[in-house]
Amino acid sequence: MKDVTVHLSLIILFAIVIRWTISLHPYSGAGKPPMFGDYEAQRHWMEITYNLPVGDWYQNTTDNDLQYWGLDYPPLTAYHSWALGIVSHSLNSSWVELHKSRGLESYDHKLFMRYSVLVVDLIVYLPAVFVYFLFCSPGLHDQYSQLVVCTVALLYPGLMLIDYGHFQYNCVSLGFALWGVIGLCKGHDLLGSLAFVLALNYKQMELYHAVPFFCYLLGKCISHFRKNYHEGMVKFVKLSAVVLASFCICWFPFLQSREQLTQVLHRLFPFARGLFEDKVANVWCSLSLVVKFKQILSISALTKICLTTTLLLIIPSSLDLLFRPSIPKFKLALVNSSLIFFLFSFQVHEKSILLAALPVLLLLPENFFACIWFLLISTFSMLPLLVNDGLTIAFLASTLLFYLLCDILTCVEFQQSVNRCNQNITRLKFFLEKQSQMLFAAFIVSVTGMVILTFVLLAIRPPERYPDLFPVIVSAYSCAHFLMFLVYFHWCQLTISPNSFLSSSNDRTESIQDNLSVKRQHKKLKSN
Repeated sequence: MKDVTVHLSLIILFAIVIRWTISLHPYSGAGKPPMFGDYEAQRHWMEITYNLPVGDWYQNTTDNDLQYWGLDYPPLTAYHSWALGIVSHSLNSSWVELHKSRGLESYDHKLFMRYSVLVVDLIVYLPAVFVYFLFCSPGLHDQYSQLVVCTVALLYPGLMLIDYGHFQYNCVSLGFALWGVIGLCKGHDLLGSLAFVLALNYKQMELYHAVPFFCYLLGKCISHFRKNYHEGMVKFVKLSAVVLASFCICWFPFLQSREQLTQVLHRLFPFARGLFEDKVANVWCSLSLVVKFKQILSISALTKICLTTTLLLIIPSSLDLLFRPSIPKFKLALVNSSLIFFLFSFQVHEKSILLAALPVLLLLPENFFACIWFLLISTFSMLPLLVNDGLTIAFLASTLLFYLLCDILTCVEFQQSVNRCNQNITRLKFFLEKQSQMLFAAFIVSVTGMVILTFVLLAIRPPERYPDLFPVIVSAYSCAHFLMFLVYFHWCQLTISPNSFLSSSNDRTESIQDNLSVKRQHKKLKSN
């Protein structure tokens, strides 16, 4: 027990050091007036929520110009900003002084903002990661494996670069969502539902995960209905009561009038902003290379197309989870749902890929190779944004560290796992060896493409006629990968039984063997 505590402490310390190192780099919009960037948006929300009454937070008034980073996240984000505003004012009142604090850029304030991310990360997200991999991942049979996967998950560069570099609080919403998954995994559906409601009320993008949560819980209620109608109805009523009560408490200050509620909803879903933001790696942005959707279709038409496409594509995964609810399918459905929303929904940001990355992290013990591949490409997809923020060095260093760490730790972990399971690697079938060779070759080609495109984006000037050529190519390249992973994870969900590999030691051994085979092919290629 003492050794585990020491190891956990070292992992946390290492994760904090990497995060803080990234925070030393620039943030979004640094030195770029008049709008600056997301850093200023978060600071401005502290200014508004501290100085104005709750009823004016989402309203356009003389003291709250919604054109200047108007609050457009749900109430829980507003309450968080209000709390940080109080702390800011107690430290230095000029940081949240109404109107006069706009565009504030000072070392002390940057330090405060960076600390504000670290604190909520330590409170919400990091504990959830440890709890999940130590207590909710049956595929990990020993403490060493658990600690290895925890380390890899905590050092995922995408989330660190956005929260500690670009500057946001994604660790809060993703942390609450992860606590929701933990609750469902341990059979505490009411607590899991409460945690997810908090996530959804912190960032509306958690709608990406909402359908799997809904289908899994409703599917369990239906299963109880079939066995015992009274028990099923009680469960359904309890879940409904927790969800509705949680929403009402979060939204209570904005339920005083219909106009106020409508205004908040209008701020949360700003359809007028357009189909996508900047150069996001989704289908619509990639297709815009040949079809100018924004020019030939109205906002209303684009909204309907996106909604219809998203709903149609999410049906297979949702129905499978609804009628065959299980934790393995639930986790895969989270990946599929978030990927579909990211690729096909309306008003998508580059950073929204983090919503797909979270459930992929949860699948690390079962399909390490595919998950690491996805996490690498998800970080790469945000490269244009990170370069624009001055985070090039942070991106290169954290991504390289992540890859090397995975390569070193997993080689040892997989070999020890195979030895513990008393499986002889020579028993692998010939087709599995060939499959692993092809898989690793595809991975090498993919990573090589990422390296080449990174060099091109950083070192080569685009044609004057096409200034966004390279960012668009990066987005299209990443989108192609995401479509491939969407098909793959759908295949995983639709072909496994409700109690498949996520809880089966035999299948866990096969997953280890598959990954070890890939590692062996890697070493053969290196030696050649």
